[in-house]
Amino acid sequence: MDAAPLRQDGAGSGGIVETDIPARLDALRWSGFHTRVVVALGITWILDGLEVTLAGALSGALKESPRMQFSNFDVGLANSAYLAGAVLGAIGFGWLTDRIGRKKLFFITLALYLTATAATALSWGVASYALFRFLTGAGIGGEYTAINSTIQELVPARYRGWTDLLINGSFWVGAAIGATSAIILLDPAVIGPDHGWRLAYLTGACLGLIVLVMRMWIPESPRWLMIHGHPDQANAIVADIEKSVTGHVNAQQALPKIRIRMRDHTPLGEVASTLFTVYRQRSLVGLALMVAQAFFYNAIFFTFALVLTDFFHIPANHVGWYLLPFAAGNFAGPLLLGRLFDTLGRRTMITFTYGVSGILLAISGYLFSIGALSAQGQTIAWMVIFFFASPAASAAYLTVSENFPLEVRALAIALFYAIGTAIGGVIGPALFGALIDTGSRGSVFLGYLSGSVLMVAAAGIAWRYAVAAERKSLESVARPLAFVE
Repeated sequence: MDAAPLRQDGAGSGGIVETDIPARLDALRWSGFHTRVVVALGITWILDGLEVTLAGALSGALKESPRMQFSNFDVGLANSAYLAGAVLGAIGFGWLTDRIGRKKLFFITLALYLTATAATALSWGVASYALFRFLTGAGIGGEYTAINSTIQELVPARYRGWTDLLINGSFWVGAAIGATSAIILLDPAVIGPDHGWRLAYLTGACLGLIVLVMRMWIPESPRWLMIHGHPDQANAIVADIEKSVTGHVNAQQALPKIRIRMRDHTPLGEVASTLFTVYRQRSLVGLALMVAQAFFYNAIFFTFALVLTDFFHIPANHVGWYLLPFAAGNFAGPLLLGRLFDTLGRRTMITFTYGVSGILLAISGYLFSIGALSAQGQTIAWMVIFFFASPAASAAYLTVSENFPLEVRALAIALFYAIGTAIGGVIGPALFGALIDTGSRGSVFLGYLSGSVLMVAAAGIAWRYAVAAERKSLESVARPLAFVE
């Protein structure tokens, strides 16, 4: 059965369209189409995991490199440059994602990432390395906005929480790849100390080329198209998805419709009013979650290798062996706890994962400060902590991507990611690098304690203010700005 034409009053921007596209997308069962979306979009987080892990695992090699000769501060500075690039890239590309569409940004941001990460392998000093890391971060930051928006808008409501957490958790598949690359390429018996880290970065560029091919078939978001004056194209895409899933097109009359006034863009004034006036409380929750997880993750993970080499005297070329179990724990968290976000609910699980992560970090930090942990014990402690922290961090992206109207979704993700990363992420690695340089376990413990306090505080805010968005359509969680009564 073919779908009936959408009912339209007027054409293009300013016209009103009555559509059941959101309901049709949410009515679909899980299918091969959704699996392909998860794989193609999840690779973005694999790339990010690869980049971040390489930055941590290669820090020892950069310090030992006869050409680079990095200090701990140089390592922290370069990592902060990567995060600063991600902040600015998220804001700029986030605005473009809402303006010109999700799919076009896939290729722009991926091209930037590919070019910059390959250039990193050719760095000749601290300044050039930091610059190329900044540009790599800008590409990855732009990816976050387009990808998270698309995940939310293509996946049926009843699967949205678990899917989002699993895709964000695939970061740790990339971490495992990065750790494995570091183990092989930093082995002095395999390659010289000033060449192994360069080849490791080229691994990311090669993986990015595979992503470029996989994204060719991913459609533009039908939800974005229906609002931006292309309802017929949106209807055709949904019809194709339905045929691939069920073998036929759903009858429109059987599903609820919404009326929207089409627009070609959303003015920035309306964006600001929506985020900071209409949805002020949701913005507070999103900001708290983003800041806490950004500091918690970036400060600890970017300096993971420094702690192992400086305090436990692990050789730089052995750090990858410790990263592998750490990455496994991080991926297992979203995989095993993810479905609970759709059953027990958002508030319960966000509060639980943030709170437990913060408390466990404080305990393990104290044990580290008194020298009670070996390198293996420290790694096991991190595995347990980040089993809970990984779904917590992913839940921050889930929250900011589903709690705001479609017209501002990508920019909302970008703003809260940018603010959270600027406050928690850019400061964290440089701060921990300086704390580690003191050689004092007590100083590093104070850094861990600050991350613990942020996570527990975010847990309290989530319990009080988080929205119960589980298994609800995006349009019922946050009605489109273009909605017409």
